[in-house]
Amino acid sequence: MFDYTALDETIGRYIRPDTFPLGIRMLRPEEPVPDGVRQPSRDVGEQWIVCQSIGIARRYGWSIAVGKEDVICPLAAVAFGFRRSNERFDAGEAAIGMYCSDAEPARRLEQATWRFEPLKYERLCVAPLSRMTFEPDVVVVYGNSAQVMRLVNAALHERGGRIESSSGGRLDCAELVIQTMRQNEPKVVLPCNGDRVFGMAQDTEMAFAFPSDRSQEIARGLEATHKGGVRFPIPVAMRRTVTMPPKYQELLASLAEHADAGEVRVRP
Repeated sequence: MFDYTALDETIGRYIRPDTFPLGIRMLRPEEPVPDGVRQPSRDVGEQWIVCQSIGIARRYGWSIAVGKEDVICPLAAVAFGFRRSNERFDAGEAAIGMYCSDAEPARRLEQATWRFEPLKYERLCVAPLSRMTFEPDVVVVYGNSAQVMRLVNAALHERGGRIESSSGGRLDCAELVIQTMRQNEPKVVLPCNGDRVFGMAQDTEMAFAFPSDRSQEIARGLEATHKGGVRFPIPVAMRRTVTMPPKYQELLASLAEHADAGEVRVRP
């Protein structure tokens, strides 16, 4: 397995995120839950949805696996393939009145949501990079816009081009994981309303996700762009002589005149 502890250290050195960078793996039905990973319904006696589990993992540092028995959010349960959709779901019933004005835009919004095939995966497994006991499919880092910009810089350092992402303004867990895995490309993701309510994503935060096989490239890109002068914290221009307001300039001149006059009086 790639040294994800080293990646975690590199992200910490050049990005300094407030919460743990994460690895996420989708477990197929035949795959066992890795050692040391909590299953909320089994180990905690609670049911945690996907965005909540991601929030707990990045803030508590826990390793968590959630599946059909845990995820009580119907949107995530269908998107990740833990449950099959039905006519009411596909018609966008959950979006009408909340996200969409009526049935047709709601249906189109639901149709455009990222999904895995039903029952292809049994669980989503998430853990801090430095504590993982599994090989991730996706690496996720939450940060402010400047920190996410630095990750974009790193991702483009050896390839150029642009990072292209798609947002529906909801179900960011699907955009983080499913969008990234299906397109096999890094993504910039806006936290959705659910992530803010249940995952405690802050108004100052965004997220960056990338396929795990790009980890070494991202690490090289962070180091190289840092050496090139694109850094975090951003080194703002503070070294030039600043311009004071006219009244301040007049006051400073009067102070100088007063000091000069005093020096003449006390001179022997």
